[in-house]
Amino acid sequence: MNRLLAFLSFLMIFALACSTTVADAIPQDSSAPSGSVLFQDDFSSPVSGFDRFMAGEGIMDYDAGGYRILVNALQTNFWATPRKNFADVRVEVDTGKLGGPDENRVGLLCRFTDNNYYFFLITSDGYYGVGVYFSGQAVLLGQNEMKADVNIKRGLAVNHLRADCAGKQLTFYVNGFQVAAVQDSTLTSGDVGLLAGSFTQPGVDVIFDNFVVLKP
Repeated sequence: MNRLLAFLSFLMIFALACSTTVADAIPQDSSAPSGSVLFQDDFSSPVSGFDRFMAGEGIMDYDAGGYRILVNALQTNFWATPRKNFADVRVEVDTGKLGGPDENRVGLLCRFTDNNYYFFLITSDGYYGVGVYFSGQAVLLGQNEMKADVNIKRGLAVNHLRADCAGKQLTFYVNGFQVAAVQDSTLTSGDVGLLAGSFTQPGVDVIFDNFVVLKP
């Protein structure tokens, strides 16, 4: 599929997720020093705060010491958050494909508020995208289409993702290599989280582990 058309399909999804409410109006990192751990989860406990969901469209749940997202519907994103509120964060996670198509969406979220968020995505066939989902529309930032990068491991391989949201600066790293750096001021604070989604094939099945949120 053409990568621009594939991304535009992101605009037409029905995003399935549990309702997320951030309890604290003031960001929890307001007084945290740089480098401090704001939140971390190795998903060993099924009550650590991430969403748990199971239906015909898919699954979001703790699984064998990780957090699994299975998307059985077409053109659909699932996301999960721990219900936190941060302004500036460095979010990292390890993720691998368990099954399904390589043409998928796998990534991190920051500043999730009222179903608006910044997203940092890769696909299992080697593409990436950084953007903002706001008022029901997704817009790529700093790129017109999802781009290929040799630092993204393909297929079933594990990738380490890092997303920095610091002020207006949004920076995306894959396996220790910077793949994108853009600026945007649409969102200033909110939750962090995980995302997986499908394009034209169902059965996207991914696992996440070693989720950590640091103060940049």
